[in-house]
Amino acid sequence: MYKKRNIFRIKIYGTCFLIILFLTTGFSAFSQKTVVDSTRITETKPVHSPHKATIYSAVMPGLGQIYNRKYWKVPLIYGGFATLGYFINFNNEVYQTYKLAYSDLIDTNPFTNSYLEMDIPPSFFEPGNISQLTENLSRAKDTWRRNRDLVIIGTVVFYAFTIIDASVDAHFFNFDIGDDLTINWTPGPVMCMDKKAIGVQCKFTF
Repeated sequence: MYKKRNIFRIKIYGTCFLIILFLTTGFSAFSQKTVVDSTRITETKPVHSPHKATIYSAVMPGLGQIYNRKYWKVPLIYGGFATLGYFINFNNEVYQTYKLAYSDLIDTNPFTNSYLEMDIPPSFFEPGNISQLTENLSRAKDTWRRNRDLVIIGTVVFYAFTIIDASVDAHFFNFDIGDDLTINWTPGPVMCMDKKAIGVQCKFTF
């Protein structure tokens, strides 16, 4: 009887020891896992700055588009500037030609006659038609000068457009444009005349 009682006590002590050992090892493992999770390093993505894109595009046309990775826009921008520059130069050359011809016609120096090199009908050089020729040259001079100025203004507007385009693209750089465009119809409460009613809600996912 005494031996049975001792064996029973040994079993109880052994069971308690195993339970204590299991609990201590379990809590220590849980504490180690917590330490590992707390030291995890989260990677942060670099922020795409619209301010930088605007400054880059203002300093050098096309640089903001390169910053936004819209490389296909760069040839269009420089092609546009090249076209506008050609028309500025063309209108300015014609304006200078008419300006010089008009100046030579109205002065009293007989050796300044650049207007003779222009394709002008001989009838305009008759004494009765000189005033009409002078008016035509003045009108043509003002027209080509206005055309040149309009193209210059257009160039400034195009330059401003490239800056705005770079800024807008930078704002939408991290915008998620996915293929998940769905419409979900779900029942839900609707307020009508300060009273709740059952209705249908439409939810767009894009």
